[in-house]
Amino acid sequence: MARSPTPQPPSLRQRNVASKQPVSESTFAPEVELDKLSKAAASSRQNIQRGETEHKLALTLVTILGFVTRFWGISHPDEVVFDEVHFGKFASYYLERTYFFDVHPPFAKLLFAFVGWAVGYDGHFHFENIGDSYIANKVPYVAFRALPAFLGALTVSVTYLIMWESGYSVPACLVAAGLILLDNAHIGQTRLILLDATLVLAMACSLLFYIKFYKLRHEAFSRKWWKWLILTGFALSCDISTKYVGLFAFVTIGSAVIIDLWELLDIKRPNGPISLPLFGKHFAARAIGLIILPFLFYLFWFQVHFAVLTRSGPGDDFMSPEFQETLSDNVMLASAVDIQYYDTITIRHKETKAYLHSHPDTYPLRYDDGRISSQGQQVTGYPHNDTNNYWQIIPASNDQKLGRIVRNQELVRLRHIVTDKILLSHDVASPYYPTNQEFTAVSAEEAYGDRQNDTLFEIRIEGGKPNQDFKTVASHFKLIHFPSKVAMWTHTNPLPEWAYRQQEVNGNKQITPSSNVWIAEDIPSLPEDHSRRQKEQRKVKSLPFLRKWFELQRSMFYHNSKLTSSHPYASQPYHWPFLLRGVSFWTQNDTRQQIYFVGNPIGWWLASGLLAVFAGIIGADQVSLRRGIDALDHRTRSRLYNSTGFFWLAWATHYFPFYLMGRQLFLHHYLPAHLASCLVTGSLVEFIFNTDPADEEPSKGKASGPKRHITARERFAGKSMAGAWIACLVILSVAAAGWFFFLPLTYGYPGLTVDEVNRRKWLGYDLHFAK
Repeated sequence: MARSPTPQPPSLRQRNVASKQPVSESTFAPEVELDKLSKAAASSRQNIQRGETEHKLALTLVTILGFVTRFWGISHPDEVVFDEVHFGKFASYYLERTYFFDVHPPFAKLLFAFVGWAVGYDGHFHFENIGDSYIANKVPYVAFRALPAFLGALTVSVTYLIMWESGYSVPACLVAAGLILLDNAHIGQTRLILLDATLVLAMACSLLFYIKFYKLRHEAFSRKWWKWLILTGFALSCDISTKYVGLFAFVTIGSAVIIDLWELLDIKRPNGPISLPLFGKHFAARAIGLIILPFLFYLFWFQVHFAVLTRSGPGDDFMSPEFQETLSDNVMLASAVDIQYYDTITIRHKETKAYLHSHPDTYPLRYDDGRISSQGQQVTGYPHNDTNNYWQIIPASNDQKLGRIVRNQELVRLRHIVTDKILLSHDVASPYYPTNQEFTAVSAEEAYGDRQNDTLFEIRIEGGKPNQDFKTVASHFKLIHFPSKVAMWTHTNPLPEWAYRQQEVNGNKQITPSSNVWIAEDIPSLPEDHSRRQKEQRKVKSLPFLRKWFELQRSMFYHNSKLTSSHPYASQPYHWPFLLRGVSFWTQNDTRQQIYFVGNPIGWWLASGLLAVFAGIIGADQVSLRRGIDALDHRTRSRLYNSTGFFWLAWATHYFPFYLMGRQLFLHHYLPAHLASCLVTGSLVEFIFNTDPADEEPSKGKASGPKRHITARERFAGKSMAGAWIACLVILSVAAAGWFFFLPLTYGYPGLTVDEVNRRKWLGYDLHFAK
């Protein structure tokens, strides 16, 4: 009588193979079967070890080449290049501890400052102009540039590790990493004192760390699981602490986490349902690791920022008086003077720096659009100091009492000294804004007669307390027209020649925006040696960290949104995948050398094309499944949707949001998305050229899934990789040719002849020296 086979160990996968005849006791040999299993396990271990060795060799090779391509000729040019004028300057300000303002968070800039401090640089050079000599000014610029070059070289390695950790074969890993290695845009951006090397590496690390975390999903809450979760959060924090576009990485990882949590919630999940309290622990852990801790890391860099920048500097004007009083050497501490009634003051717009100004000329009867004006005296904004900027501040009662301090929320009149007219606003449309009120000036008889209400204005100090003293420099205020409640406002669009191209001043019905803020800059009627100007040395004040942080955040977001002016090398998001435009970084006329920021067209076009191919594959697979045609096995489809789909999601979340932005955009904004597109390219090379994976046994019911990650060598055991290797070599060879062809534009040397320049204007790139 036939007996059932001896049960195999549970760790070994069983295949349900139909047997034509039962195994009899006389033919069953347990020792032989166990020996076969042992040899198979040993062979599997050898395959894994060989695969590990191949990956390590390939990783070492791309890492070495990454450092060579990034550091080669890094000392050229020995002049300030493109945005080094900004980020090099900020490093100098950190080293001088001088307060500055920038729209980007401080993390990457602090790294540059640390490098400068480490090499003993004192920050004496302020990177004022493109083309300024580093050698003549004794600036350790090679050390500064070495930081992004080092990070850029690591980005190549991390790209390879992402593919390796995702279980791809060596050819697929080499394609993805090779496209980053040989990309002229990534090389060019990481050889200069710029922030994008930090941004792209942090983005890549967030993908790598999340993949390592996800692979430990069967070991939830283990030490390794927590480690990679927290490291993912740290990488995300470094990303958004470099530039605010790092938020897109949160969207990428957040989308993957939402999908993961949704699957955990499924009561029919293959590994069995989990309880709601356990699901709550999963949710809380991810919230802590990917939201709370990154936010705390983000706050930490601002704390360092404030701790370093303790001296007054060029960033003072962007901050409130209270904030400025926390900085030593601040002009506000030294020169703020109480303003008294009947003082003559100058009033300056905080944002545009224009003075409130008037002159005898009047508004024209008709504007260009046919609207009628009041033909009153012009009130404008003027950028230069002038006696026509002098205004006497008068109390509403005009009681002629001297020595009384002007206070917050009091009603005043402003008399223009030169023309002896009183400031007025009324219900007449302004020259450029039909919805805003005109500002003009009228005689004293009118001001104290029929128009007395129209000449009254409220002094409203920003953040001020009732009856707070009104001071020069220290009091940022809005001038609110008393009857109509509009705020005095100006903008940079100049008026026509009839107003000498000066700025329009009008009444803004929206009184909350910070663009309505003005500053009383000085009291010209007060002699320099007057006792009111003699001040005791004041102590530097302090503010709570969160108050300073909130104020800085508001200012950063506001000024970032105002970066809308045109730029000759700005581009649109639809230009980027096809590499239609580049950016001129630097030129030298004598040697005909130039640095032109542009990617490797071969690599970019291939990656962009395969993004569309992936979408087509997914669409075709879905249509096939709807028609009952299952063209892909389970494992291949799972990798295509989950792994390649994750890379495609990273590309989409780092690309499409730019279509919603109204600010200036440049090619370098696409670099994180380009890295994701290279990951998609590598994975599709494996999919296309290895479409015949190892057979999978049929399964009854739902399998629990392997607890161990299956390597590429195991998946393709016994299958030829020749197709993938040939594709890899062809792609990298063509990419290397493109890299070499555009190399003079990336490294800035050698200089090119007119013919050589024109041969590189593939898509009409606006290169220099083409004539």
